[in-house]
Amino acid sequence: MKRLDGKVCLITGAAQGIGLATALKFAREGASVVVCDVQQAGVDAAVAQCEALGATATGFVIDVTQREMVDAVVAQVTARFGRIDVLVNNAGITQDARLQKMTLEQFDRVIDVNLRGVFHCAQAVVNTMTAQGSGVILNASSVVGIYGNFGQTNYAASKFGVIGFTKTWSRELGPKGIRVNAVAPGFIATPILSTIPDKVITEMEQRVPLGRLGQPEEIANVYAFLASDEASYINGTVIEVSGGMSV
Repeated sequence: MKRLDGKVCLITGAAQGIGLATALKFAREGASVVVCDVQQAGVDAAVAQCEALGATATGFVIDVTQREMVDAVVAQVTARFGRIDVLVNNAGITQDARLQKMTLEQFDRVIDVNLRGVFHCAQAVVNTMTAQGSGVILNASSVVGIYGNFGQTNYAASKFGVIGFTKTWSRELGPKGIRVNAVAPGFIATPILSTIPDKVITEMEQRVPLGRLGQPEEIANVYAFLASDEASYINGTVIEVSGGMSV
């Protein structure tokens, strides 16, 4: 039996990077995968890759900042599958600038996607999970949400906030059979790093005791474990997956 057999798993930001790696990992583990992202082409490609692994998969274009879209997707998923077992709140963006240079638009946009979007998705699925008496909500934080980072006032605030959500929801929802945890990745080799100069990438690698960036699959593996019944007594925690960069 595969780790996620029979589980319906909704993943936001699932068309690339950590989200795509998570969708494919869940597909290999037997889940029915619901791919959500902002671009139709990316959603279609991710669904096709999941199906190629033998999984049941469906996809939706969704902007997590738009509550009506989130509610509509959750309603369709519930109507089709009858349940939602796992939500991975992976969608996120960066718009970096130092405090003195950051625009209100940059601040608001990152908070809207990374914090409000997580709230929207969790609130949209929680009634279904409560009715089932079971469920798992997994939130994407970051090492930046634990230690802060130069030039990332908005991103750090959003990822600190996600940890606050995780701690609070684990208390509220634990008695209803719903586990809530967060993962805090370190430096991961994803498309989000494509604009960063090689010199900076090298410096990032040197800050990690393992001497390299993480791979998206290494985060996906942790999500798969937390989503599974193997993690049945893990609730309200933040797991740092950073190669030891904070040691």
